[in-house]
Amino acid sequence: MKPTQVLARVDALFSERGGGEYHGEAVTQLEHALQCAWLAEKSGHSPSLIVAALLHDVGHLLQGYGVDNLDRNINDRHEEMASRFLRQAYDLEVTEPIRLHVSAKRYLAAVRSGYGELLSPASTKSLKLQGGPMTPKEVCEFEREPYFVAAAALREYDDRAKIVGIETPSYGYFRKYLVAELSAE
Repeated sequence: MKPTQVLARVDALFSERGGGEYHGEAVTQLEHALQCAWLAEKSGHSPSLIVAALLHDVGHLLQGYGVDNLDRNINDRHEEMASRFLRQAYDLEVTEPIRLHVSAKRYLAAVRSGYGELLSPASTKSLKLQGGPMTPKEVCEFEREPYFVAAAALREYDDRAKIVGIETPSYGYFRKYLVAELSAE
């Protein structure tokens, strides 16, 4: 796919499926994505991390597991699907934090005291499905990833972006970032 075709697919996914339940949380997929992007923007992050924040869970929209994957004890590996799909249109500064955001949860659970208590029940359950907190060896390996800092920042926005009724800019507002960060065709 050309980058513009990937963007058109992303637009369609959010339009058609963004209003769906966000895997056991009280917000929709789109609300969660917008909150993540807004938090990244408010924190002064680069446009590439704002795009990563907006698109980090697009793998959920691409796949057919539905909202009950946690109830069925399925680790859907949505981060890998999203990263592979988006690599057709975006550089590593966007796709690597997306690929690593699940590992970043495992990392933060291992290195930050009390992190696990901050997670929602759905995130706590998915953490277990995804392998639980990292081992010391896994922590060292993760810290060697070039985009681990960006992935950890994205993860923190992911954890916080589950607030019902919060006002955020629209998808149309953030689309300018999606266009600006597209790779050359």
